[in-house]
Amino acid sequence: MPNRSYLVGLIGSGIGPSLSPALHEREADRQGLRLVYRLIDIDTLGVPPEAVGDLLRAARDLGFDGLNITHPCKQLVIEHLDALAPQAEALGAVNTVVFEDGRAVGHNTDVTGFASSFARGLPDAPLERVVQLGAGGAGAAVAHAMLTLGAERVTVVDALPERAAALAGSLNRAFGGGRAAAAPPERRTELLAHADGLVHATPTGMAAHPGMPLPAELLHSGLWVAEVVYRPLETELLRTARAVGCATLDGGGMAAFQAADAFRLFTGREPDAARMLTDLTELAGAVGASN
Repeated sequence: MPNRSYLVGLIGSGIGPSLSPALHEREADRQGLRLVYRLIDIDTLGVPPEAVGDLLRAARDLGFDGLNITHPCKQLVIEHLDALAPQAEALGAVNTVVFEDGRAVGHNTDVTGFASSFARGLPDAPLERVVQLGAGGAGAAVAHAMLTLGAERVTVVDALPERAAALAGSLNRAFGGGRAAAAPPERRTELLAHADGLVHATPTGMAAHPGMPLPAELLHSGLWVAEVVYRPLETELLRTARAVGCATLDGGGMAAFQAADAFRLFTGREPDAARMLTDLTELAGAVGASN
C-alpha cells in the first residue's frame, strides 16, 4: 500500500529533546511514506510511569501503529502486552511496541542496535574479557548484545551491587554459566588492567551529567572503549580514551540502528540504516551547537 500513512510515538519521561521523531520522519520522507511521530511525555501529562498501560491502550484506540518506550517504562509496559518477541522476553525490557491485528507485541531494538553499531564500528575488537560499567536498562541491552556478538566473559560493575548481580545472573541463565560476573566499583583497577574492552552504559557524560565515569588513569592503549551516551557524541570518556590510544565507538550508532530496527517493525519497509546514522550525527551535532 504505497499511500499508507503511519502514526507512531514515544512514551517516556523528559523526552522533549528526543531525536526519534526526526529520525523516523526523515527516513519515511525519503521512502515516500507519510509518518507522524508524536512524543507522549509522562512528565508533561503529569502521570506516573505506571500509567504506561493506560497510555498504551489510548494509543491503540486512537489508531497508532506502534510506540517506542523509554525510561522509566521499559519494564512496566510488559504486563500490558499481548506477546513478546524472544529478545524482549530474554531481556525483560521492551523499547518498541507494534500494534498488529488488535494485539500489542513488544520488541527490544536496543540489543540489535548496539550489536549492529559494534560490528560496524569495532569489527575486529578482541572479546575475551569485557568490563561493563552500568547495569540499568541500557546496560542490560548492551550486555546481551556483547554476549550475542561472542564475548567470552562480561563483568558488570555498578554502584548498586545487587543490580549488577541480578544482571549477571540473568545473563548466565540466558547464555550459559560463567559468561557473566558482577563486581564492585573498587575492583575496576584490576579488571581493566587485564580487559580487552570497556563498555560504558551509565548516564555519566551526558549533557546533563558531565564528567568521567571512572578515573582517567585506568584507561590504557590495550583497551577498546564503547560508549552508549550519544548526546554529546564525543563524551569526555571518549576524548580521554582516544588520547591514550584506545579504539573507540560513540553512542550514535546504537541510537541510529535501534531506530532503524524500530522503523522496520513499524512500517514493514527496509530502512537505510547508514543514512539514519548520518541523520543522527547531523541532528546530534546541531543540538550540541545550540546548547
